[in-house]
Amino acid sequence: MTWTTRPRSEHAGLAAVRAGAGRPVLLLHGVGLRAEAWGAQLDALTSHYQLTAPDMPGHGLSPLDAGLETLSDYADRMGHVLQSLNSPAVIVGHSMGAMIAVELATRFPQLVEGLVALNAVFERSSEASSAVCSRASALDGEMPADPSPTLERWFGTDQTPQRAACHTWLSEVSPMGYKLAYTAFAQSQKPSRSDLSGIRCPAVFMTGQLEPNSTPAMAETMAEICPGGRAQIVAGAAHMMPMTHPGDVNAALFQFLKEVWQ
Repeated sequence: MTWTTRPRSEHAGLAAVRAGAGRPVLLLHGVGLRAEAWGAQLDALTSHYQLTAPDMPGHGLSPLDAGLETLSDYADRMGHVLQSLNSPAVIVGHSMGAMIAVELATRFPQLVEGLVALNAVFERSSEASSAVCSRASALDGEMPADPSPTLERWFGTDQTPQRAACHTWLSEVSPMGYKLAYTAFAQSQKPSRSDLSGIRCPAVFMTGQLEPNSTPAMAETMAEICPGGRAQIVAGAAHMMPMTHPGDVNAALFQFLKEVWQ
């Protein structure tokens, strides 16, 4: 598939790709990306559900808001989008978007009927925490960051259309928008065990078998803590599995949405 720019509309103060009709599904992308990172899911789910994929503040075509310091600040912005939907939704988040999705499920239980957290980070080791905070500190917010190290972590040495698309998005994102989001992601201690234990909707925690940062052990632990949670590990996948393994991800989404809204 291609990863070309899709039309947007303004939604709760953010630019968003909207498609389809029916029950609402909110798609939240990760740091440095944009709504098009959900391209394979937008294409597959549009004929069944109403999809809203906002650009995170300072990403894509969304403006960079003042006062964005913590993951909870980003959850505030996405909470406005959730509250503006026409009925309770299923939230699907990837990476930082997954961490935001978990927080929204704890804040707005009456508006979240299901949660899918893809490649979420949970209780980083001290070494991993130090490494991600060091990467965040190296960003100056003025010059675009070299995307090469990030792409190496996400894709290894594979030269693919997905890698090329991410290279473009990482190169075009607002340097300050990227710095603020990455810093919030790096410094966050969420989701906490109490957050997870308080979720009352069904939840799936998915990650890639080859994912070194959002590890299978993290997904399995989150699923154990969450009362309605289960883990799913995608064979051969790493961090960008919504793009690199859309068949596995879409099949899991269809199954989960069918269970939630049967």
